[in-house]
Amino acid sequence: MKNWLTMTAGDLGRGIAVGDIDPVALTDTYLAAIDAHPLRDRIYARVTADRARAEALAAQARAQAGRRLSLLDGVPISWKDLFDSADVGTEAGSALLKDRVPDSDAEVLRNATLAGTVCLGKTHMSELAFSGLGLNPITETPPCVNDPQAVPGGSSSGAATSVAFGLAACGIGSDTGGSVRIPSAWNDLVGLKTTPDRVSAEGVVPLCPKFDTVGPLARSVEDAALMLAALEGTPVADLRGATLKGRRLAVLQTLALDDLRDAPRAAFQSAADRLQAAGAIIEPLEVPEVTEAMALTGVLYTAEAYGTWRDVIEANPDLMYDQILERFRAGADFSGPDYVAAWARLETCRMAWDQATAGYDAVLCPTSPILPPDLQRLMSDHDYYVTENLLSLRNTRIGNLMGLCALTLPTGVPSCGISLMAAPNTEEALLRLGAAAEAALK
Repeated sequence: MKNWLTMTAGDLGRGIAVGDIDPVALTDTYLAAIDAHPLRDRIYARVTADRARAEALAAQARAQAGRRLSLLDGVPISWKDLFDSADVGTEAGSALLKDRVPDSDAEVLRNATLAGTVCLGKTHMSELAFSGLGLNPITETPPCVNDPQAVPGGSSSGAATSVAFGLAACGIGSDTGGSVRIPSAWNDLVGLKTTPDRVSAEGVVPLCPKFDTVGPLARSVEDAALMLAALEGTPVADLRGATLKGRRLAVLQTLALDDLRDAPRAAFQSAADRLQAAGAIIEPLEVPEVTEAMALTGVLYTAEAYGTWRDVIEANPDLMYDQILERFRAGADFSGPDYVAAWARLETCRMAWDQATAGYDAVLCPTSPILPPDLQRLMSDHDYYVTENLLSLRNTRIGNLMGLCALTLPTGVPSCGISLMAAPNTEEALLRLGAAAEAALK
């Protein structure tokens, strides 16, 4: 028998469809693996075993009656602890929200449930989603699958590790500056950052609403496509016949290749060479406005984040990890006019990006310029924390600043991903391109 805990969500769904896999047995297998795993409590904040078994029983009945709701009907997945779940704690990795229990599911959780997915539980995350490292001394810091001494990437840290350690078939996270893509890259997964406002954020604890997006962390591009459809309640992107031949890809020279550590640099070059060998046309591209947009990050992110959370934070600041508190409070340094002017300038930068990239199917860059940093050093060395946190999110933030959709793929080198960034609301085309790139990289 195949190991269900390492199969893709799509393959599990096909196994259910032909009767080789029973949804109840599958869910019990995952719940047993979670319970037995020594790192369970560092990955899952809460396991929803009763809900999972009830949903699996319903999926079993539908499968037996030939009335499955989707290919993912009966497939167990995990949810980052900022998606509201009815009568189950949703605390966003923060003591500020301790014992917060929503009355209803987030819209994306409702949609995924209507597609038949099984909710295994809620996964740990960076505090209020405001860090790319995944370090959270307030609740738990999940482990990196490739280095037990390193952080896993954030803020969707537990979402990634639940999949990487075989404790969920897919994880659902959020991405404001790289929070789906960094943990996906550092744990050798596929991660999809969706276009702002495409996937519903209703019932999702916010960080920066203008930048917040929802997306899957998965074992394959197909799984990402299946999960996107489930989150939205829309048709699945058609990945059949995807090819790289004749596809035009640009390697972003501006900022994205600066200060690369040795492993990410070598992995990116090797991956780009394989894409080119598979027929892609790859060209260098400079977009000077990227540098200008990056300089706006401080005002755009911290002002919105602090404006969203100021009253809650300042009522109990001692409950927060000091590094995260410092990041939030930096938003107080900017005025309303600063924020408005920064957004006006960013819109101009976005137009320049659109013009510069219009002739390409996607823009390539290393997902992260660094490998997962050492957990203990992050806890004891303030300067190291600041440097590594900013570097971890630098490349992914380009996609957020420019309002793009983006996909990170494993390169075959542990904890090194390659990112494909594409125009807003072109997820289906990006996933087709990603499927072709995935095949070339394997």
